[in-house]
Amino acid sequence: MYRGVILSKLKSSIQGYIDSFFPIIYLQTFEYRKADRLIKDLAEGRSIQEWNLANGWVDFDYKRPLAEYQELPVALEQFDVIEQLEKVFIVLKGISKILMDDQRSVAKILSIVHKMIDDRFEDVEATIFIVDPVIEIPVILEKFITIFEVPLPDESEIRKIMTEFINQVDEEVTESDFSELSLAFKGLSQLEIEQLLNLALHNGGGIDRNDKQLILNEKEQIINKGGILEMVPFHYSIEEVGGLEVMKSWLMRKQKIFSNLNAALEFGVDMPKGVFIVGMPGCGKSLTAHATGLLFQAPLLRLDIGRLMGKYVGESEANMRKAIQQAEAISPCVLWVDEIEKAFSGIASGGSGSEVATRLFGQFLTWMQEKSSAVYVVATANDISRLPPELLRKGRFDETFYVGFPNQKERKHIFEIHLKKRKQKILHEDLEGLARMTKGYSGADIENIVKESVEALFLSNDKKINYDLIEGIVKETTSISEALKKQVEDYQSKYDQLKIKNASDN
Repeated sequence: MYRGVILSKLKSSIQGYIDSFFPIIYLQTFEYRKADRLIKDLAEGRSIQEWNLANGWVDFDYKRPLAEYQELPVALEQFDVIEQLEKVFIVLKGISKILMDDQRSVAKILSIVHKMIDDRFEDVEATIFIVDPVIEIPVILEKFITIFEVPLPDESEIRKIMTEFINQVDEEVTESDFSELSLAFKGLSQLEIEQLLNLALHNGGGIDRNDKQLILNEKEQIINKGGILEMVPFHYSIEEVGGLEVMKSWLMRKQKIFSNLNAALEFGVDMPKGVFIVGMPGCGKSLTAHATGLLFQAPLLRLDIGRLMGKYVGESEANMRKAIQQAEAISPCVLWVDEIEKAFSGIASGGSGSEVATRLFGQFLTWMQEKSSAVYVVATANDISRLPPELLRKGRFDETFYVGFPNQKERKHIFEIHLKKRKQKILHEDLEGLARMTKGYSGADIENIVKESVEALFLSNDKKINYDLIEGIVKETTSISEALKKQVEDYQSKYDQLKIKNASDN
């Protein structure tokens, strides 16, 4: 049975609170087995009495019911006798809903607490453990409760879980596959890891790096059940991003660090934070975010700030914490925050909505500044004039890149990419001509031109796409730079003032 470093630190921390007579320890976890091991390690001669919602009082080790089921307030009546509070851990599982809905149960717990902290009862030595994945605390108990989140297995624990499983099934796994899978398992519980190892063995007859897809599927389930983040499937590679060579080259360097993170950190390299991509609409910001997920070979999560907004006081901030916790649990991953200006643009405007936005912004900035998890943030924005200047400060992101309208060389590359994607090809000189005549067109404009050209070709009698056909579509297309001329000019003026690093090599 493994004892991870993180769990040992947690045990040491909780031990200090027990020794200092803090009455209630709230363990936030759905891993009841891990909580049991932790409590048993802390007991040191104390008896452990467990009540759970399903069976009432049970044998702590084997979970066998010890008596006929009693509702919680009745079950706690035995502790009206002071002698029952000598050297005991009282473990209450799955009671978060009861704490909020049943005043009698809360009153009983409060009565026990008062006995525990009363100096007249010298022989009382008890601690109440509440074990639940959901934190619900009535105001009357707040001052008596200390919350600890039981962490998911770290990499060393994951390796031990894997080693035990592999030894039990007498399976051989190469060291490189073992290392890759142990990193991919990060963010999953011991039960989930063991179940996926069983599934891998059942499906393929062995365990190797090809089983990473099973792990990604499980992580997608976790994200979908959370309801705040969205796991985005990989559709684009970095080669499908036309131009932007400076930013692409920079991302490839970061990928080498991200894929060798342990060695990089031991060497002294800082944990990669992320990249902020700003610039013109339709010029590859979202496409680059998509491609970064595939480049980093990590789950790509999309954070829609609109999903965070709740109707109750504090709900939005709680959702932000939950989103961050989910991303960190799934890490290593790429977290894509699209059009971030829409989330935080209300900060300067005043009003109740801006107060919520300000608090969310503060949470996000603090996390970005202090995060030590392998969550690589890709944030994108069109209009940075609507953003608080703190977001652009060095230290939030590793780098900020400006993405402008593609130059002639990039436009040619973008035409090539989209024609090839649709199994079409034209002469080199025709590509040059198309690139010259589409000055001011975005990558999205060019993609749409190619799509319409291929559609027109399909409906015609021609078998091969040609310059004249595409030229006709170009002349019928109004570019984004023309359609949003005033808006684009305002964007450009702001970017010129800030002297943000250009994503292209022009």
